[in-house]
This record gives sequence, structure tokens and C-alpha cells, in this order.
Amino acid sequence: MPSFDPDQKLIDLERHQRYLKASLGIPLAGTPDLTKLDARLSGGRFKIGAPVFMRIFKREFELELWLARDGKFERFATYPICRWSGKLGPKIKTGDRQAPEGFYSVEPKSLNPKSRWHRSFNLGFPNAFDRAHGRTGSFLMVHGGCGSVGCYAMTNPVIDEIWTIISAAFDGGQKRFQVQVLPFRMTALNLDRFRDKPDAPFWTSLKAGYDLFEAERVPPKVYVCGKTYTFAAAGQSRDLSGPIVEQCRTASSAGS
Repeated sequence: MPSFDPDQKLIDLERHQRYLKASLGIPLAGTPDLTKLDARLSGGRFKIGAPVFMRIFKREFELELWLARDGKFERFATYPICRWSGKLGPKIKTGDRQAPEGFYSVEPKSLNPKSRWHRSFNLGFPNAFDRAHGRTGSFLMVHGGCGSVGCYAMTNPVIDEIWTIISAAFDGGQKRFQVQVLPFRMTALNLDRFRDKPDAPFWTSLKAGYDLFEAERVPPKVYVCGKTYTFAAAGQSRDLSGPIVEQCRTASSAGS
């Protein structure tokens, strides 16, 4: 018999409450005023078409969208996630109904304007790290609506705003943007709270990339070497696209 997990019960309850609100057309708590996108952009000195960066936090049900300003990223908006499926932890195989965790890269070809979930973009699961661990699955998306079998559902009005901003970034010349998909906000307190979970070593490895962004406000260089993520600060390259590179770091690559 599965052991009782009080945190999972709270997650399931949160999902149910969010689904009920979405089904009634009630905006979720924390949703920005979607009717005032231009005013919110200008009020924060942001420009539509600037490069973007994204973070997803499962336990908090939040998606952050950051926009480049003066060579660094500043947080533009935090959107409530309506639904994600499964539990805290990475996706392992097709059919496990798990939403993935890790570092992903989204390109223009990842966008689907005719998704069955209104609009969507593909996170790119499995990436090189996932494949090295034998993980399987496909079409893991961020999309509209409030249903999920491994995706992150944002409701239609919210995905419309996200779509507008990331499409403008691609039109403005950004080749790709990095998405950090994390189980929770990577604080020392949270890592200690979940230290006995089987995925704790994996989560600790993700924190290194999270911390580099927190320090620099530029996506870190992400390398996948065999079955391991490694990270390096963007440094002088200031590459705002945050590519995920299947490469073992050398002294020269670490400093480039």
C-alpha cells in the first residue's frame, strides 16, 4: 500500500480548486491584469520583442516570465499554473503522467498555434540529460486550458499573453529561450524539507544552475555530460538564449 504523503494531498487539493475556478471562468489568484499588457510593459520599462527567459515551479504552481533589460533579465510577470500532473520529481517514461523537471530550450519551431489546447509550445522533452537516463515521452507542453497528462496548463487567456511575448522575442531575433523547470523554489529550506525524497540528489544538482541565474540574471550555460548536468556562468559571452549543450566541459569551454 502506498505511504500517505501529506504534501501530495495538498497538491491534489490545489489542483481541484484551480480546476473548479477555471471551469467557472474565474481568473486564478495572482493572475496579472491581462487587459493591460502594454501598460505593464511600459511601467516596468520593458519592450515587447526583448529576449525572454522562463522558470516553472511545480509546488508553488507558478510560471515566471523574464524579459531582458539593459543586458540582464528582470522578472516581468508571475502567472499561476492551472494544472500540472503527477508528483514532484522528473518524468521517467511515456504514460507515467508526470510533468518533466530539468533545463530545456524552446525554439520557434516548438510553438504550435493550432494545439488542441488552444496554443502550446513544446518544452523539448526528452533533452540530452533525459535521454542519457533512458527517459521517454513526447509532446510535453506548456499550453492553454486546465487539463494535463504531463504538461503545464495555463488557461487560454494566460497562454495568449505568454504567446504574444515569446512570439515577439523570436520575431526580434532571439533564436531560443531557456526554461528552468523546478520542483519548488530552490531555497536551502525547501531542499532540507525534501532531503529524504528519492529525487533529492537530482534536485540538488538543479540548484547549481538556478543559483547561477539568481546571481547573474543571465541564463547559465548548461552542459550535459553523460548522465550529469553541469553549469557555467554566462560570463563575457552574455548569451541571452541559454542553449543546452551536449558536451563535457573542458578548461577552454568553461571559460568561453
